[in-house]
Amino acid sequence: MLDTLDAAAVRRWCATGLTALKRHQGEIDELNVYPVPDGDTGTNLVLTLTSAQQALAMNLDTLPDSGPTAHGHALRLMAQGALLGARGNSGVILSQILRGFADAAATVPAVRGRELAAALRGATVAAYTAVARPVEGTLLTVVGAAAAAAERADSDDLPSVARAAARAAAEALAHTPEQLPALARAGVVDAGGRGLCVLLDALVEVLTGEIAVRAAPAPRAARPAATIARETGSEEYAYEVQFLLDAPAEAVTGMRRALEALGDSLVVVGDGREPESTWNVHVHVNDVGAAVEAGVAAGRPYRISVTRFADQPEPSPGPAADGRAAVVVATGVGIAGLFAAEGATVVPGNPSTGELLDAVRSTGAARVVVLPNDPDTEAVASAAAREAHRYGIKVSVVPTRSPVQALAALAVRDGTRRFEDDVIAMAEAAGACRYAEVCHASREALTVAGPCRPGDVLALVEGEVHLIGADLTDTCAAVVDRMLGGGGELVTLLAGVDAPAGLTDAVRAHVARRWPFVEVQAYPGGQPNYPLLVGVE
Repeated sequence: MLDTLDAAAVRRWCATGLTALKRHQGEIDELNVYPVPDGDTGTNLVLTLTSAQQALAMNLDTLPDSGPTAHGHALRLMAQGALLGARGNSGVILSQILRGFADAAATVPAVRGRELAAALRGATVAAYTAVARPVEGTLLTVVGAAAAAAERADSDDLPSVARAAARAAAEALAHTPEQLPALARAGVVDAGGRGLCVLLDALVEVLTGEIAVRAAPAPRAARPAATIARETGSEEYAYEVQFLLDAPAEAVTGMRRALEALGDSLVVVGDGREPESTWNVHVHVNDVGAAVEAGVAAGRPYRISVTRFADQPEPSPGPAADGRAAVVVATGVGIAGLFAAEGATVVPGNPSTGELLDAVRSTGAARVVVLPNDPDTEAVASAAAREAHRYGIKVSVVPTRSPVQALAALAVRDGTRRFEDDVIAMAEAAGACRYAEVCHASREALTVAGPCRPGDVLALVEGEVHLIGADLTDTCAAVVDRMLGGGGELVTLLAGVDAPAGLTDAVRAHVARRWPFVEVQAYPGGQPNYPLLVGVE
């Protein structure tokens, strides 16, 4: 039994937690509300914690002359490593949990039971603070339950408090389907919450030597899996505003209230430094000036990026800028080749924060645009942009959700424009490109287009299932028809690695018959899981 969490115990917790996450990786990946093969929360958590362990292994013995305690130094290395290696939303939130935990425990002389409770409360606050409108039934709920149970234990006995926290987290996880209807419809518990339970069980194992065998709970009334709409740009608000802000925490509180009154999709994440932190601010609004003014009132905003969702650009004259580059995330040899031909630096799919940051720095440019090509990587790209500021690099993230949108964005890039104007133009081009994905259903589900079974062909438009078919070619042709029914002059087809020979030729011939004035461009994309990606401009 350990009565304190020292630096050696932190190192063992990270290693034990990583081993446990790898053991449960497939199980957590399967906790997926989509019937398409893209559930990867377990994989993202493993990769995030792998980076944390690497940071500990390289730097644990480099304790600064002044500052945190040895255990605090270890916890902060673990949190910083997780941030740089964070993959997907689950990884980014986990890095915030570890940062909050480290901030609360770093300066106390010893971490016993009550200090562990305070650290878990700090982790909870950091996680909730990062999300403007927290949703219960998620990882946030699970970490909050762990903190509350640790506080109720009201003891200095470290093992007993850790057991109470792990037990409460597991109980909260079991109730997540009651709080989030999408989980109940899918018949699963929250994947990120399950990952946190694995890490808390690993902490108990390090402190007590007891190995917890706790299977993921099943909801009381599991139903067939269902799809939910993936996050997209706001329909109510016209602009996405992003900026970095140097400000004290108390000033940011007022800014949050002002921005919440102006719009939605608000996320504010800080790096935890005192007395003044660097914050990454993201919000959708109609009044851009008021959003920026809220930042000015709180501190010093910079690297301001405005993306217009509407069709018409807002003129913003300014001098031309040199030293620019584009970094694009791509999965598939063919897609990577297309981006490289456009002069972009290509990063393999599902990158960590550190990998994206390395790619940004490798360009040697002072201004870089990043095209993430999926929602999870967008969160990672935002974290990399924040880190890049420390190296004097201005990074703007264009929220592309598909490679076809990135191709549209790169096609309008113009180095003679002011950088900010060029980013707006790229975002507009990406937003004007509607996208679709065609794949085979990996599980039985009830979708908005009706029920599907494993092996059915699914056509997803803007992330939502629109068509369910039996024949791949017919379904691909049908989804192109549906998209062109809303207008379009150019269709881009990217064939996946498993696409049958002649698929794009068949779709091209179909378009030539039905839509003779529409241009079609087809390329071998080489992407996995999706035999065809479609873009319509």
